[in-house]
Amino acid sequence: MLLGEINKTGLTQNPFNTWFSENYEDYLVNKSIVKRLRDSLKQYTIKLFLGTWCGDSKREVPRFYKVLETAKFPEKQLQVIAVDRTEDAYKQSPNHEEAGLNIHRVPTFIFYKNGNEVNRIVESPVETLERDILKIVTDNRYTPNYMAANYMNYLLSSKPIESLKTEESILVPRLAEFVKGSRELNTLGYMLLRSNELEKALYIFDLNTQIFPYKYDVYDSLGEAFYVTKNYSEALKNYYKVLSIKPDDKNAMAMIEKIKIEMVN
Repeated sequence: MLLGEINKTGLTQNPFNTWFSENYEDYLVNKSIVKRLRDSLKQYTIKLFLGTWCGDSKREVPRFYKVLETAKFPEKQLQVIAVDRTEDAYKQSPNHEEAGLNIHRVPTFIFYKNGNEVNRIVESPVETLERDILKIVTDNRYTPNYMAANYMNYLLSSKPIESLKTEESILVPRLAEFVKGSRELNTLGYMLLRSNELEKALYIFDLNTQIFPYKYDVYDSLGEAFYVTKNYSEALKNYYKVLSIKPDDKNAMAMIEKIKIEMVN
C-alpha cells in the first residue's frame, strides 16, 4: 500500500503501475465535454482520497488523472491522499487528512471553491467522470452516490443523536427509499467505529438494523460495536440475533464464546 499524501509519480512506480498505466491508457476521454468544463474547473481545488488496495480506486483514479490532464488542470491544485485498509486504521491516512471529511468510500473526489466544499464524486461517477465534473463545476446540479450515508453524516454533524432518535419514525422509511443496501450505512458505521466515534457508530449500526431487520450482517456489525465498547450484554443479544437468522454463522458463534469468557474473567 501507499499511504499518506502521494502524487502520480508514486502511482506510476511498480507494483502500482501495473494497474495505473493500463487503466489510464485504455480510457477514452470525451474531449468535447472536457472543453466545456476546462475553464470552470480551474477555479477549483480537489482532494482525492484513494486506496491503492481498492478495485474502484484502481479503475477510477487513472481515468480521473487522464481527464484532469486533458483539461490542463494545474497539478498544484490537486491533493492526493492514500488511505489504509487495516482494522485499526480503516480508511485513514497516517496524518489523518481524512478527519472530518466523511471518507466512507474510496475513491472520493472532493471539489473545493474558495476553500469550501462544493460537491464530491463518491466511489464512481453517476454517469461518467467528465459529465459528473461538468455538472459540479457549472451548475452544481449533482447528487453523488451513497446519498443515505452522506445524508446521515450531515445529520450527525448538525444534530445531537438524542434528537435524531426522536425522528426515527420518519427517518427510517426515508432512508429505506434510497439507501444502496445494508452495506452503505455499514461502511459508514465502520468508518466511525475505527475513528473512535463510538456513539455515532452505534447509532448508525442500530439504524441499519431498523432498515434491514431481516439481514444478519447488520446485527453482526452492531454486535461488534457493542463488543468494542465493552457492552457485552448488548453484544451477546445481537450475536444471538445473527444466529436466529443464520444459525451456522461461525463468527457469531465464536464471538459469543469469546464474550462469555471475558464476562467471567
